[in-house]
Amino acid sequence: MRGLAGKTFIMAGGATGVGKGTALRLGEEGANVVVGDINIDGAKLTVEEITKAGGSALAVHFDLADEASVNDLVKQTIDEFGGVHGLFNVGADLSPNNLGRDTNLLETDLDVWVRTLDVNVIGYVRTARAVLPHLLENGSGSIVNCSSGTAVSGGDRKRPAYSASKSAINALTRHIAGNWGNAGVRCNGVMPGLVMGETQEKQNDTELQQMFLSRVPTTRLGRPADLGSVVAYLLSDDSEWINGQVWAIDGGANMRA
Repeated sequence: MRGLAGKTFIMAGGATGVGKGTALRLGEEGANVVVGDINIDGAKLTVEEITKAGGSALAVHFDLADEASVNDLVKQTIDEFGGVHGLFNVGADLSPNNLGRDTNLLETDLDVWVRTLDVNVIGYVRTARAVLPHLLENGSGSIVNCSSGTAVSGGDRKRPAYSASKSAINALTRHIAGNWGNAGVRCNGVMPGLVMGETQEKQNDTELQQMFLSRVPTTRLGRPADLGSVVAYLLSDDSEWINGQVWAIDGGANMRA
Protein backbone atom coordinates (compact mmCIF):
# COMPACT_ATOMS: atom_id res chain seq x y z
CA MET A 1 0.00 0.00 0.00
CA ARG A 2 1.23 3.51 -0.77
CA GLY A 3 2.33 5.78 2.06
CA LEU A 4 3.02 3.23 4.78
CA ALA A 5 6.67 2.26 4.34
CA GLY A 6 8.97 4.35 6.49
CA LYS A 7 6.12 6.18 8.22
CA THR A 8 5.22 5.85 11.90
CA PHE A 9 1.87 4.75 13.29
CA ILE A 10 0.65 4.45 16.87
CA MET A 11 -1.52 1.51 17.87
CA ALA A 12 -3.41 2.72 20.94
CA GLY A 13 -4.18 -0.78 22.15
CA GLY A 14 -2.02 -3.10 20.08
CA ALA A 15 -1.15 -5.98 22.40
CA THR A 16 -3.87 -8.38 21.28
CA GLY A 17 -6.76 -8.92 18.89
CA VAL A 18 -7.56 -6.35 16.22
CA GLY A 19 -4.82 -4.01 17.43
CA LYS A 20 -2.21 -6.73 17.15
CA GLY A 21 -3.51 -7.83 13.75
CA THR A 22 -3.18 -4.25 12.49
CA ALA A 23 0.27 -3.81 14.01
CA LEU A 24 1.51 -6.95 12.28
CA ARG A 25 0.10 -5.84 8.92
CA LEU A 26 1.68 -2.40 9.20
CA GLY A 27 4.98 -4.03 10.06
CA GLU A 28 4.69 -6.16 6.91
CA GLU A 29 4.09 -2.99 4.92
CA GLY A 30 7.36 -1.48 6.16
CA ALA A 31 5.93 1.01 8.65
CA ASN A 32 7.38 1.89 12.03
CA VAL A 33 4.83 0.58 14.52
CA VAL A 34 4.43 1.81 18.09
CA VAL A 35 2.43 -0.71 20.10
CA GLY A 36 0.93 1.06 23.08
CA ASP A 37 -1.04 -0.92 25.62
CA ILE A 38 -1.76 -1.25 29.32
CA ASN A 39 -0.81 -4.90 28.76
CA ILE A 40 2.89 -4.22 28.25
CA ASP A 41 3.85 -7.90 28.16
CA GLY A 42 1.43 -8.45 25.28
CA ALA A 43 2.70 -5.32 23.55
CA LYS A 44 6.27 -6.61 23.78
CA LEU A 45 5.23 -9.93 22.26
CA THR A 46 3.60 -8.12 19.35
CA VAL A 47 6.75 -6.06 18.83
CA GLU A 48 8.84 -9.21 18.95
CA GLU A 49 6.78 -10.75 16.14
CA ILE A 50 7.19 -7.62 14.02
CA THR A 51 10.94 -7.32 14.54
CA LYS A 52 11.56 -11.04 13.98
CA ALA A 53 9.89 -10.62 10.59
CA GLY A 54 12.27 -7.75 9.79
CA GLY A 55 10.01 -4.87 10.80
CA SER A 56 10.53 -1.87 13.06
CA ALA A 57 8.48 -1.52 16.23
CA LEU A 58 8.44 -0.19 19.79
CA ALA A 59 6.36 -1.28 22.80
CA VAL A 60 5.13 1.41 25.20
CA HIS A 61 3.10 0.99 28.36
CA PHE A 62 0.20 3.44 28.47
CA ASP A 63 -3.30 3.84 29.85
CA LEU A 64 -6.15 5.42 27.86
CA ALA A 65 -7.60 6.76 31.12
CA ASP A 66 -4.40 8.67 32.01
CA GLU A 67 -3.67 11.84 30.01
CA ALA A 68 -0.04 12.00 31.11
CA SER A 69 0.42 8.41 29.98
CA VAL A 70 -1.12 9.19 26.58
CA ASN A 71 1.13 12.21 26.11
CA ASP A 72 4.16 10.10 27.03
CA LEU A 73 3.14 7.52 24.41
CA VAL A 74 3.28 10.20 21.72
CA LYS A 75 6.53 11.64 23.09
CA GLN A 76 8.25 8.25 23.07
CA THR A 77 7.04 7.70 19.51
CA ILE A 78 8.56 10.96 18.31
CA ASP A 79 11.76 10.46 20.30
CA GLU A 80 12.24 7.01 18.76
CA PHE A 81 11.13 7.59 15.16
CA GLY A 82 11.24 11.37 14.68
CA GLY A 83 7.54 11.88 14.05
CA VAL A 84 4.09 10.36 13.81
CA HIS A 85 1.89 9.95 10.74
CA GLY A 86 -1.18 8.13 11.98
CA LEU A 87 -3.10 6.65 14.89
CA PHE A 88 -5.29 3.61 15.38
CA ASN A 89 -7.52 3.85 18.45
CA VAL A 90 -8.52 0.32 19.38
CA GLY A 91 -8.29 0.05 23.18
CA ALA A 92 -11.29 -0.54 25.46
CA ASP A 93 -11.97 -1.77 28.98
CA LEU A 94 -13.19 -5.31 28.39
CA SER A 95 -12.39 -6.53 31.89
CA PRO A 96 -14.90 -8.76 33.69
CA ASN A 97 -15.20 -6.15 36.44
CA ASN A 98 -16.36 -3.60 33.90
CA LEU A 99 -17.79 -5.16 30.73
CA GLY A 100 -18.97 -8.15 32.73
CA ARG A 101 -21.14 -5.87 34.88
CA ASP A 102 -22.59 -3.99 31.89
CA THR A 103 -25.95 -5.76 31.77
CA ASN A 104 -28.91 -3.43 31.21
CA LEU A 105 -29.98 0.13 32.02
CA LEU A 106 -31.67 -0.72 35.32
CA GLU A 107 -28.99 -3.07 36.64
CA THR A 108 -25.72 -1.54 35.41
CA ASP A 109 -24.07 0.52 38.13
CA LEU A 110 -23.14 4.09 37.24
CA ASP A 111 -19.47 3.43 37.93
CA VAL A 112 -19.51 1.05 34.94
CA TRP A 113 -20.87 3.85 32.76
CA VAL A 114 -18.24 6.27 34.04
CA ARG A 115 -15.37 3.85 33.52
CA THR A 116 -16.58 2.74 30.07
CA LEU A 117 -16.98 6.27 28.76
CA ASP A 118 -13.71 7.40 30.34
CA VAL A 119 -11.69 4.68 28.60
CA ASN A 120 -13.62 3.97 25.41
CA VAL A 121 -14.58 7.54 24.47
CA ILE A 122 -12.58 10.10 26.43
CA GLY A 123 -9.53 7.87 26.01
CA TYR A 124 -9.86 8.31 22.23
CA VAL A 125 -10.27 12.04 22.77
CA ARG A 126 -7.00 12.05 24.73
CA THR A 127 -5.05 10.19 22.06
CA ALA A 128 -6.51 12.23 19.18
CA ARG A 129 -5.75 15.50 20.97
CA ALA A 130 -2.17 14.36 21.56
CA VAL A 131 -1.54 13.20 17.97
CA LEU A 132 -3.60 15.66 15.92
CA PRO A 133 -1.25 18.69 16.27
CA HIS A 134 1.61 16.61 14.85
CA LEU A 135 -0.48 15.47 11.90
CA LEU A 136 -1.51 19.08 11.23
CA GLU A 137 2.14 20.09 11.34
CA ASN A 138 2.88 17.38 8.78
CA GLY A 139 0.04 18.64 6.59
CA SER A 140 -1.35 15.11 6.35
CA GLY A 141 -2.21 12.06 8.39
CA SER A 142 -4.89 9.55 9.24
CA ILE A 143 -6.74 8.53 12.39
CA VAL A 144 -8.78 5.34 12.52
CA ASN A 145 -11.12 4.63 15.43
CA CYS A 146 -12.35 1.16 16.35
CA SER A 147 -16.08 1.17 17.00
CA SER A 148 -18.41 -1.84 17.02
CA GLY A 149 -21.43 -3.18 15.22
CA THR A 150 -23.35 -2.72 18.49
CA ALA A 151 -23.24 1.03 17.83
CA VAL A 152 -25.76 0.69 15.02
CA SER A 153 -27.30 -2.78 15.14
CA GLY A 154 -29.93 -2.10 17.78
CA GLY A 155 -30.10 -5.80 18.45
CA ASP A 156 -27.89 -6.01 21.54
CA ARG A 157 -30.14 -5.80 24.58
CA LYS A 158 -27.15 -6.05 26.89
CA ARG A 159 -24.07 -3.88 27.45
CA PRO A 160 -25.75 -0.45 27.08
CA ALA A 161 -22.67 1.43 28.30
CA TYR A 162 -20.41 -0.34 25.82
CA SER A 163 -22.83 0.21 22.92
CA ALA A 164 -23.30 3.87 23.83
CA SER A 165 -19.54 4.37 23.96
CA LYS A 166 -19.17 2.94 20.47
CA SER A 167 -21.91 5.22 19.12
CA ALA A 168 -20.02 8.15 20.63
CA ILE A 169 -16.84 7.01 18.87
CA ASN A 170 -18.69 7.18 15.54
CA ALA A 171 -19.70 10.76 16.30
CA LEU A 172 -16.15 11.65 17.36
CA THR A 173 -14.86 10.18 14.09
CA ARG A 174 -17.13 12.43 12.03
CA HIS A 175 -16.20 15.46 14.16
CA ILE A 176 -12.48 15.00 13.50
CA ALA A 177 -13.05 14.32 9.81
CA GLY A 178 -15.27 17.35 9.34
CA ASN A 179 -13.03 19.79 11.16
CA TRP A 180 -9.58 18.85 9.87
CA GLY A 181 -10.12 17.16 6.53
CA ASN A 182 -9.37 20.44 4.76
CA ALA A 183 -6.01 20.49 6.54
CA GLY A 184 -5.10 17.07 5.17
CA VAL A 185 -6.00 14.97 8.21
CA ARG A 186 -8.53 12.22 7.67
CA CYS A 187 -10.47 10.24 10.26
CA ASN A 188 -12.44 7.05 9.66
CA GLY A 189 -13.76 4.18 11.75
CA VAL A 190 -14.25 0.43 11.61
CA MET A 191 -17.04 -1.55 13.24
CA PRO A 192 -15.93 -5.16 13.72
CA GLY A 193 -18.28 -8.07 14.03
CA LEU A 194 -17.33 -11.13 16.06
CA VAL A 195 -13.54 -11.34 15.70
CA MET A 196 -11.74 -14.29 17.21
CA GLY A 197 -8.85 -12.52 18.89
CA GLU A 198 -7.16 -13.70 22.06
CA THR A 199 -10.00 -12.54 24.32
CA GLN A 200 -12.68 -14.35 22.33
CA GLU A 201 -10.52 -17.44 22.02
CA LYS A 202 -10.02 -17.48 25.78
CA GLN A 203 -13.71 -16.95 26.55
CA ASN A 204 -14.61 -19.65 24.02
CA ASP A 205 -18.29 -18.65 24.03
CA THR A 206 -19.46 -21.29 21.56
CA GLU A 207 -23.09 -20.24 21.95
CA LEU A 208 -22.21 -16.68 20.87
CA GLN A 209 -20.14 -17.97 17.97
CA GLN A 210 -22.91 -20.23 16.73
CA MET A 211 -25.50 -17.48 17.09
CA PHE A 212 -23.35 -15.09 15.02
CA LEU A 213 -22.82 -17.64 12.27
CA SER A 214 -26.51 -18.50 12.17
CA ARG A 215 -27.52 -14.86 11.70
CA VAL A 216 -24.78 -13.52 9.45
CA PRO A 217 -24.28 -14.34 5.74
CA THR A 218 -20.70 -15.52 6.10
CA THR A 219 -18.85 -18.82 6.18
CA ARG A 220 -16.62 -18.08 9.16
CA LEU A 221 -15.93 -15.86 12.14
CA GLY A 222 -13.70 -12.82 11.87
CA ARG A 223 -9.93 -12.83 12.29
CA PRO A 224 -7.72 -9.96 13.52
CA ALA A 225 -6.04 -9.89 10.11
CA ASP A 226 -9.41 -9.10 8.48
CA LEU A 227 -9.49 -5.81 10.34
CA GLY A 228 -5.75 -5.29 10.07
CA SER A 229 -5.85 -5.12 6.28
CA VAL A 230 -8.73 -2.62 6.29
CA VAL A 231 -7.20 -0.36 8.95
CA ALA A 232 -3.84 -0.42 7.16
CA TYR A 233 -5.64 0.66 4.00
CA LEU A 234 -7.40 3.53 5.81
CA LEU A 235 -4.06 4.67 7.22
CA SER A 236 -2.40 4.51 3.80
CA ASP A 237 -2.28 7.02 0.97
CA ASP A 238 -4.39 4.66 -1.12
CA SER A 239 -7.40 5.82 0.89
CA GLU A 240 -6.66 9.55 0.68
CA TRP A 241 -10.18 10.34 -0.61
CA ILE A 242 -11.96 8.45 2.16
CA ASN A 243 -12.92 10.59 5.14
CA GLY A 244 -15.58 10.54 7.84
CA GLN A 245 -16.68 6.98 7.11
CA VAL A 246 -17.37 4.18 9.57
CA TRP A 247 -17.18 0.80 7.85
CA ALA A 248 -18.81 -2.38 9.10
CA ILE A 249 -16.23 -5.17 8.80
CA ASP A 250 -18.37 -8.02 10.00
CA GLY A 251 -19.10 -10.58 7.30
CA GLY A 252 -22.35 -8.84 6.42
CA ALA A 253 -23.92 -8.54 9.87
CA ASN A 254 -24.81 -4.87 9.32
CA MET A 255 -25.86 -4.23 5.74
CA ARG A 256 -26.53 -0.53 5.33
CA ALA A 257 -25.89 2.32 2.93
